[in-house]
Amino acid sequence: MIHFYYHPTPNPLKVALMLEETGLAYQVVPVDISKGEQHAPTFRAINPNGKLPAIIDTDGSQGAETRVFDSTAILIYLAEKTGQFLGRPQDRGEMLSWLMFIASGLGPFSGQAVHFQYAAPQDLDYAVNRYRREIERHYQVLDDHLQGRDVIVGDNFTIADISAWGWLDRAPRVMKGAEDPLAPYPNLKRWYMAINDRPAAARARRVGQDHSFKTEMDEETRRALFPSNYPK
Repeated sequence: MIHFYYHPTPNPLKVALMLEETGLAYQVVPVDISKGEQHAPTFRAINPNGKLPAIIDTDGSQGAETRVFDSTAILIYLAEKTGQFLGRPQDRGEMLSWLMFIASGLGPFSGQAVHFQYAAPQDLDYAVNRYRREIERHYQVLDDHLQGRDVIVGDNFTIADISAWGWLDRAPRVMKGAEDPLAPYPNLKRWYMAINDRPAAARARRVGQDHSFKTEMDEETRRALFPSNYPK
């Protein structure tokens, strides 16, 4: 059984899609980051970095209980566990390269774009411009790569597609004010819509809907999400 520590944000959404695609049995464990539950010692014992997602696999290697944190690590772990969505061996280097492109670029820059457009103090035009322009650059890299392609790596759907989809799903929020944020990137939009049409994507979106997560951006939420902004 996979215990899936979840909050409705892009990185956990990737893992939700992977779990639904593989058919692995899993149990959702809600962690409300707006209430600071990610900082509790019980969760820090699972992910010392205090971030979502994380999993505990009660049937890990040789039957041992295994913890895995960070969405990219989880995707690789589950792909290796099930033998699904790893792509061809000859494409392994290419797939790992795109996974790192997402983990070190597309994801963090998307997150910073959201932060500076919605959560940071006003009048930080430099930061907003920097992260928006970097997201546009990352989108263009993917759009160029997807010219004439249906998937990011090889000929089949892989964890590279799953990983990118999690953040592209938030394009309307990342690209604040854009009526159709993927319109300038037709190859990327075509690829994204094809993943949306997969039955597992609809199921992934329903994960956690039976739990009421806090949505107010009040002082408790700010301290929980941005603790480094406050004195220890």
